[in-house]
Amino acid sequence: MHVFVTGGTGTIGNAVVAELLGAGHSVLGLARTERSARALENAGATVVRGGLADLDALRESAAATDGVISLAFDHGNETGDPTALDRSIAQETAAIETLGQTLLGSGRPLVVVSGTPWIAGRAATEHDPLPTDGPVGGRARAVNAALALAEQGVRSTAVRIPRTAHDRGTGGFAGLLTEQARRSGVAGYPGDGTQRWPAVHARDAAVLFRLALETAPAGTAWHAVADEGDAVVDIATVIGKRLGLPVGSVPAETFGPFGPIFAADQPASSAHTRATLGWEPTHPSLLEDLELLEP
Repeated sequence: MHVFVTGGTGTIGNAVVAELLGAGHSVLGLARTERSARALENAGATVVRGGLADLDALRESAAATDGVISLAFDHGNETGDPTALDRSIAQETAAIETLGQTLLGSGRPLVVVSGTPWIAGRAATEHDPLPTDGPVGGRARAVNAALALAEQGVRSTAVRIPRTAHDRGTGGFAGLLTEQARRSGVAGYPGDGTQRWPAVHARDAAVLFRLALETAPAGTAWHAVADEGDAVVDIATVIGKRLGLPVGSVPAETFGPFGPIFAADQPASSAHTRATLGWEPTHPSLLEDLELLEP
């Protein structure tokens, strides 16, 4: 397949592009900057210049390819300003709508990304709905709209990424904890740290994106969960050890709009995904991978 990929140079995107090319697919990657274009070309992809807000570029690229994997999100705006986060979500929503409308009636795949939900008292499963309220509820609404396109001839699917998708200790919520620790001088965690976050290695997640693209039925959601739930205090402890910093509880407000999410217990299961698609993670766990953090 010739696959259009947005967000192909992020932690997950790099791995997805490599996985697709390694499986014999070709990739057309969206590149907003010269640096991104070089990275995609070096990986073996062809490049279309533009950003997530360039809806004409998205439309033309989706029309010219056999399927789409949508990964791009403007994380650079997530600085604690809630209006900036809202703008990023609105941009992503418009992009997904454009991609989906382009594929109407074609039967071609559209794979979108979301997060695993959190369910009180148990691990979330693939059958649980995404929460559509809260600071990132707009992202869930966009994913739900994409999955609804299954009724209009789009083989739309969603890969739900856990709170941390990591590679060599970077990425996801654990990566944000690391960044905050470097800034503040404390490897902090909200609350008592017993809340659990699921995790996956980026290269394992990439395999699931490929499987969803190739074989997943329309209108389905899948969990890229390798570690069902690591206690946040354990994550912070490894970060503190690697960076040579003290470890301790800090106010949830330290993490801006993500504070309430960071404080929530949110384990997730991938039993259905593994049994149905044959996906099996093989790369290091989060706590193992964090041992590779550069001091």
